[in-house]
Amino acid sequence: MYRLISIGLLVVTLGSSLCAQSKTGTTIGQFTLIDPSARSAAMGGAGATSASEAMASYYNPGALGALQRSDLQFTYNAWFADIMVSSAVATFHLGDAGTLAGIVTHLGSGDIDVRTVEQPLGTGERYSVSDLLLGIGYGIRITDRFFCGLQVNYVSERIWHSTTSVFGVNIGTLYELSSDGVRIGASLVNFGTKNHFSGTDLRIRYDLDPNRYGDNSSIPGELITDDFSMPIVFRVGLGYPVKFDESNTVNLAVDALHPSDNSESVNIGAEWNFRKILALRMGYQSLFQTDSELGLTLGGGVAWDGLGYELRFDYAWGSHGRLGAVHRITLGFAF
Repeated sequence: MYRLISIGLLVVTLGSSLCAQSKTGTTIGQFTLIDPSARSAAMGGAGATSASEAMASYYNPGALGALQRSDLQFTYNAWFADIMVSSAVATFHLGDAGTLAGIVTHLGSGDIDVRTVEQPLGTGERYSVSDLLLGIGYGIRITDRFFCGLQVNYVSERIWHSTTSVFGVNIGTLYELSSDGVRIGASLVNFGTKNHFSGTDLRIRYDLDPNRYGDNSSIPGELITDDFSMPIVFRVGLGYPVKFDESNTVNLAVDALHPSDNSESVNIGAEWNFRKILALRMGYQSLFQTDSELGLTLGGGVAWDGLGYELRFDYAWGSHGRLGAVHRITLGFAF
C-alpha cells in the first residue's frame, strides 16, 4: 500500500508540471545543473534516490547520510563547442557521526574569437569563460531508513573581464520505504544569494549631453547589471530495484524536476547490474520540458572490489538534439 501511495504522489507531482511557465535565461550558474556523475547521467539524470557514490550528493545531499564508505570521484565531461567541465568529490565517512564531503566543479571554455556584426570573421581579440563551484557538505543517518544532508556552495562566474559570485545551499532527504531497497528522495538546490556582474568590460565613456558643445564628452562611467540568482531546482524521485537472482539486479529510477527558470520535466532511467561488476544503463532526460534539446542517454560501467577497496569506471553518452552529443567519464575509488 505504501508503495502505491508513493507512486500516486509522484504521479500527482508529474501531472502538475503541465501548467508551468518558462523563465529560460534569467539565472546565472547554469553549469551547476550539468550532471557530474556518469552513472546517473547515463540513467537520464534520475539520481534523487541514488546513494552508491559520492557524486550522488549533486542530485540529493541526503545521499551523504546513506554512504557506507569514504569515496573519491573525478569526472571529465566533454561539453559542447570544446567546453570542458571537470568535477571532483571527496566524501569521508565518520561512522555514526555521518559523512563529510568536499566538492569542486570547474567549467572552462578555452579561448574564443570575438566576433561582431561588422567583423563576423573575428576582431583579432579572444575571450574566455570560467566558472567555479566550491562546496562542502554533510549528511547523517537519522533512523535506519531516513537520511538527510546539507551542502553549502560558493559559485563564481567570469566572462572575459567581468565576474560575479554567489552563495547557495542544497538540502535533501532520502527515505527507504522497504528493506528491499525501494526509496523516495527529495532535494532543493541552489537556494541562495543574488549578485550582479562587475569588471572592466562594463566600463564606458559617457557624454552627459551630446547636444551641448564644449562639455566633457568622455566622462568615465560603468554599466550596472541586474542582480541574478542561481537556478533553483526542486527534485523528487522514486527508486525501485528489481532483484532477479544473486547475480542480476535492475534498478529503475524516475525524477520529477521543478526549476525556477524553466518548465517542469521528468527524467527516467534504468540500470542492469551483473554481480556488482558490470553495469549497463539507459535513460531519457527532460520529458515534457518545453523546447527541450535533451533526450536519450546510454552508458555503462565496471567495478572491482577487493582488499577492502573498490575501483569504478563509468561512461555516459547523452543526446542533446541539434547540439550533438556529450560524453562523460567518471573514475571512483571507495575505501
